[in-house]
Amino acid sequence: MSDPLSTDVDLPVARWVDRVGGHIARHRSLWVRLGNLETRALADKIRPIRIRQPIYVAGLARAGSTLLLEVLAQHRETTTHQYQDYPPVYTPYWWNWFLGFMPQGDAQPVERAHQDRIRITPKSPEAMEEILWMTFFPTLHDPGASNVLDERTHQPAFEAFYRDHIRKLLLVRGGSRYLATANYNVTRLEYLLKLFPDARFVVPIREPVHHVASLQKQHRLFCRGETQNPRALEHMRRVGHFEFGLDRRPINIGDADQAAAIARLWDQGEEARGLARQWHAIYAHLADRLEANAALRDAVQVIPYEELCQRPRERLEAILAHAELDDADRLVEAHAPTISAPSYYHPAFSADELAAIHDETAATAARFGYPSL
Repeated sequence: MSDPLSTDVDLPVARWVDRVGGHIARHRSLWVRLGNLETRALADKIRPIRIRQPIYVAGLARAGSTLLLEVLAQHRETTTHQYQDYPPVYTPYWWNWFLGFMPQGDAQPVERAHQDRIRITPKSPEAMEEILWMTFFPTLHDPGASNVLDERTHQPAFEAFYRDHIRKLLLVRGGSRYLATANYNVTRLEYLLKLFPDARFVVPIREPVHHVASLQKQHRLFCRGETQNPRALEHMRRVGHFEFGLDRRPINIGDADQAAAIARLWDQGEEARGLARQWHAIYAHLADRLEANAALRDAVQVIPYEELCQRPRERLEAILAHAELDDADRLVEAHAPTISAPSYYHPAFSADELAAIHDETAATAARFGYPSL
């Protein structure tokens, strides 16, 4: 695939963010205690708050999850994490109270590091809850251990902390529906459904060739940026992003041999086949769970990225209806005209790479209605 990236890739991490984020990552147990202290201090305020129909956007990275988060976050009922919630994610109420004393300048939107047309400010919605998952489940990003959490998972300390955390975030922002995007939650859907039986899940999926091309582009971009700025690599580790970059890790969906094989393909330079095998692993797992679990099947809506780009009005209406969010017309009118397929890069795989992608993904892609490549 041709390289559309500039020579310099800017992955800025402010020095204070690096230092504070590093301290928190090294002392997670302390910050859990601080989070619990915050909860006790706010007990009277958060006790009446009910977690009702939380909305989760989850799927393999580069399938449109951030785009969907941006739309859903504009609804008056939803509350989500923001970029400014980092580093002290564990204590959202106290941190936002502190931010209230800071000068509130008019931050101009800038394109995020992914170079994918999405423009952000400190108050833009962002995936932050992975930090909490990593704290209580330390092997979640170990390719040698299963990264799947299902209805058999039982972690009372996490469950209490997580519910209280969501209530505090709802209190901070005045919303009534928690909204989260976390790519890795695609391997935790049944556990989340056990915690919140009325949860609604939106899972984006993308045609394998373009999906692999996008993942490959992002991997090269972040490798370059993290090489130029080592603080960026540490930041990605602390916030739980291992999808691409110098510390890229395969997702183990219960098959350590498969995860190890994916890592070997990457190490041997077979990028396309390795990424395609990861695509198959994630979405075959999803298809299997949807077939086996009727309650999960009812709670999940799978959104093909191509349909979202080609028929944005129709797909946004379906997503909002599935999430049971009213006032759909306003959001659809505001966002549908802005959605289109990316034109800033094009896959340019060799015949062998295309054959590898087909070999690895064809059977699973067919389960989601994609024609043969």
